[in-house]
Amino acid sequence: MTADEITAWALANGWQMIAGAPSLTKPNAPSTAIVRLVLKATVASLEIKKPAGKWEKVAGESYSKIMPDPDNGIPTGLGLTTISGLTMLMRDNKDRQVFAKLNGPKP
Repeated sequence: MTADEITAWALANGWQMIAGAPSLTKPNAPSTAIVRLVLKATVASLEIKKPAGKWEKVAGESYSKIMPDPDNGIPTGLGLTTISGLTMLMRDNKDRQVFAKLNGPKP
């Protein structure tokens, strides 16, 4: 996968662009990123914000080794399905976006 393909996948699956990186937010603070994908020239990294406010890299892989899972499309190699709680956080973020569209501005 390329950086553009990963970004497109992320934005279609509940991630949002915060400070130039696809990010996931806390359910109760939708403007504060707690997980982000850092997409550099040759590698993609998954970082999680520690309680002290510093970002910790928890996974990283070169684009050539990142492939979409044939069953669910989630990019493999970044730990998106193996890190505890991350799948649920992605689902919560996506649900929040869907419901925001349904409850959009009234005419």
